[in-house]
Amino acid sequence: MITTFDPWGWMMLQSFLVALPCALLGSYLILRRMSLVGDAISHSALPGIVVAFAFVGDLASPWLLVGAAVAGVLVTFLIEQIHRRTRIKQDSAIGIAFTSLFALGLVLIRFLLGDKVHLDQDAVLKGNLSHVAFAPKVSFLGAEVPDLLFTSAIVTIVTIILLVIFYRVLTLSSFDAGLAASFGYRPGVVHYLLMAVLSVVVVAAFGAVGAILVIALLILPGATAYLCTHRLKLMLILSGVHALISSILGIYISIWFDGKESAAIVVAGTLLFLLAWLFGPADGVVVKAIHRRINTSPI
Repeated sequence: MITTFDPWGWMMLQSFLVALPCALLGSYLILRRMSLVGDAISHSALPGIVVAFAFVGDLASPWLLVGAAVAGVLVTFLIEQIHRRTRIKQDSAIGIAFTSLFALGLVLIRFLLGDKVHLDQDAVLKGNLSHVAFAPKVSFLGAEVPDLLFTSAIVTIVTIILLVIFYRVLTLSSFDAGLAASFGYRPGVVHYLLMAVLSVVVVAAFGAVGAILVIALLILPGATAYLCTHRLKLMLILSGVHALISSILGIYISIWFDGKESAAIVVAGTLLFLLAWLFGPADGVVVKAIHRRINTSPI
């Protein structure tokens, strides 16, 4: 039996604390039709991390999250400017901005850091969730907790608090930016703040699932919930449930098949999405087919 202090238990908890904030923020990205921005931020955060590390010299420093947040806002600004001031479509603008900043980050690694630090590219891309159980511990409420999990917990709590505080303005600006502005809100500022928080969440997830698979955690839970309900509050709750189930099921899948934990979590999330695609109460293929059959059947 897996307990809280078993390595597999730590991995389940860590993966959930990574997936939950991604799921909640990803739901808003889906509503705003900006899912690919998460992809852009996951890659463009690199130069912000490198510059911050060049100043502090500590890979565990919270200033790396600040650097990532700045880079996230920068890539969002670049995407908006390219899209608005040229004839280039938004998808092309996203590709231009994030590939440019990612390449800049790779150049800065050699220019600013040289051989001062070794970055495991495989871990950055695919994550290293199994490391959480053996990470250095910090004391919290009388318990010894892995420092990676503690950081993820703080990021998750702060994200939830911010979403609760700004729920109204986020909801209004997601559905109708003009209406939000008429109430005195500033949708542009809210947009960039959302991107800054998203950058921090993405970077906090790097150590567990990597830069590539974090994209799936930003899209799959919200997309699954979107197929099950048309109510935003319920969508957020369901995306959190998706994060929980995929985290637990994914770890068991990785045990059964002796595979990469982060990839198994995404596979579990994809299975849940397929179920919602077929049987989702709001937009499931099977459910809609049954409704059409009932509505067209003779009385």
